[in-house]
Amino acid sequence: MTADSHYRGPDAGTVAHRTAADFLRGGWRVHRRVVDHRRGIEGAFVGRARFADDLTYEEDGELSFGGHRGPAARSLRYVDRGGHVLDVRFADGRDFYRLDLSDGGWSAEHPCRADSYVVAGRITGPDSFTEHWHATGPDKDYELHTTYERESD
Repeated sequence: MTADSHYRGPDAGTVAHRTAADFLRGGWRVHRRVVDHRRGIEGAFVGRARFADDLTYEEDGELSFGGHRGPAARSLRYVDRGGHVLDVRFADGRDFYRLDLSDGGWSAEHPCRADSYVVAGRITGPDSFTEHWHATGPDKDYELHTTYERESD
């Protein structure tokens, strides 16, 4: 890829960011649907996320799930590998998965003991992307469907 390359989403045309890090940096509105297949419960998370200049990811908002309604937050660290590739790590630095946006989308798997976490995502426009997680294991079977939309400056 050259420095003049842009991401191409399947439906949205050219995304005007030269690197994955450039695309992600800044504030995002987050809407997440949570589906627990094992327990037959659906819920939602609504909040905000921010990719700092150093690619630290902070997310906070409100989770409504079953009888629970309250604040929720998470942190991740993204490490820029250049061009279209970032490594995603847990807040404590442990490896999570590799994010490769070479074609405007990505998929990865993270095994964790007896559980499996599979992600697929796609850039849907110059200021939006989606992410779908499916977690399975002996005691879990849930999906997370997330839409990210860039906050206005």
